[in-house]
Amino acid sequence: MSMHPPHHRTTPRLRTAPRLRTALAGAAAGLLVVGLAALPARAGSGTPATPGARTPLGTRAHTTGRAHFEPGPCPRTADPAPPIEGARCGTLTVPENRARHDGRTITLGVEIVPAATPRPAPDPIVWFAGGPGDDAVSEIQLALGGGLNSDRDVIFMSQRGTYSADPALTCPNIDHFNADALDLVYGAPSTGRLHVRQTRACRDALAGGGADLAAYDTTESAADYADLREALCIEQWNVFGISYGTDLALLYLREHPQGIRSVGIDGVLPPSLASGAVTWTAAREGFDGIFRACAQQSACNDRYPDLKAVFERLVGELEARPVTTTVTVPGHPDPVEVVLDGGVLVNWLTFASHLAAGVPRSIDELAHGNPQRIAEQWAGGKLSPQAVGRLSHGLAYGVFCREWTPFESEEEVIEAGRRAFPSFPDSVLANAPGLAWLHADCRAWDVPAAPASVRDVTRSDIPSLVLSGGFDAQTAPSSGPYAARTLSRSTEVTVPYVAHVVFADSPCAQSITRSFFDTPTAPDTGCLAGLQPPEFEIAP
Repeated sequence: MSMHPPHHRTTPRLRTAPRLRTALAGAAAGLLVVGLAALPARAGSGTPATPGARTPLGTRAHTTGRAHFEPGPCPRTADPAPPIEGARCGTLTVPENRARHDGRTITLGVEIVPAATPRPAPDPIVWFAGGPGDDAVSEIQLALGGGLNSDRDVIFMSQRGTYSADPALTCPNIDHFNADALDLVYGAPSTGRLHVRQTRACRDALAGGGADLAAYDTTESAADYADLREALCIEQWNVFGISYGTDLALLYLREHPQGIRSVGIDGVLPPSLASGAVTWTAAREGFDGIFRACAQQSACNDRYPDLKAVFERLVGELEARPVTTTVTVPGHPDPVEVVLDGGVLVNWLTFASHLAAGVPRSIDELAHGNPQRIAEQWAGGKLSPQAVGRLSHGLAYGVFCREWTPFESEEEVIEAGRRAFPSFPDSVLANAPGLAWLHADCRAWDVPAAPASVRDVTRSDIPSLVLSGGFDAQTAPSSGPYAARTLSRSTEVTVPYVAHVVFADSPCAQSITRSFFDTPTAPDTGCLAGLQPPEFEIAP
């Protein structure tokens, strides 16, 4: 929830943790990279559809219904990356709109990373990326950094409309506007009008290119993965979804349970809760997790007392009197003017939760008249090369405008914000974190609502792992237990002191996840007992 605001849009709670950390850190903390080196690996094989056949996954063309897998070159990636030894690649061709029998087809990039062991388990893992709009192929190093392919092949397929799909429904004009809008007041109606103008231009360009924008949503993406399993002749596989990928995984589990051995979800966004309201809940819970950890650490509490009250006071003060400052960002030789208002401060902390150790110091410096650290991080995120031309706004708006906004009014978003943050001005509450101007954007996007069933609760007895982070300000920690209630064979885990998508940051979460796929009904969660809060930065 990997989500996305308007003029400072970062696709909702939905964006993946490592990229978020990298973008947010900007000049202030340097580039933070997760991961990385692909583990040397040998080709493994998924469970063959025909007993006795051991053809490695992804090496044979196959057609199933209206879908076709064709082996071929590996998909392009947003960042330069060395080839992964033994990877098998190709494309899945599917109908753009399955309701139209004579409509056009689209192609989705597929990359299969072999297990790091010479004798892999027969059931592979398929990775569901965040966003909505992030590209799974560009998240490979995140998965490998956590050892997900230690004993299973891992399958990555670009969701429809994303960077390595064809067509890729990216709209760099929106990303450029987000960067150019740093010197505008975030919550001003004039900023909203400018942003919606860019959204409408994006829509017109994509529709003018022939895209059926109503076909880019979670239901169609889930059907794409059902087709992929059959096209790869996999009898049984495991699913692992992060951020928005948990929404997709839960809908996929409900609509296409065939062939699923187990499901892991991390940074949980249940379809029945997906909305502006839950982003306010997430902000409240994630912020409080950080404030509470500081209060419980004597050095932090002594140096930064009443941090929660200070932060909330600053939101109101900045909204009434925005502060303008100038910062320098790596890769941008010219100084950048940044306006900080209450909405910026809320959105900054939502994503700065990935850099929690520095949050109390940053808030304290702002309270004492020094906005540089926060402004540098905010600008660094918007001006990062990773913020331009990578997100599929076409898929993001398809999800938001078909599955979210038709089922929640703007007034309900404000009321949810008021319950979470009673002291915030209405002008801040009008724009949920990561989702500013979303209803206006969706009016411009102009796609029909999805059937109300898209928001049904998922009930299943397939073994499931439900992971949340105690500092997660993007998808509420409480959403994990909520989802687990109707997953009768689930293990629900909240990893303390970690922000959105715990697999990205926590060796303990990575260990639990690997253990789960080995023994889905009894994962080893023993590492939780030794976890400690971060050592917060203490200014001189």
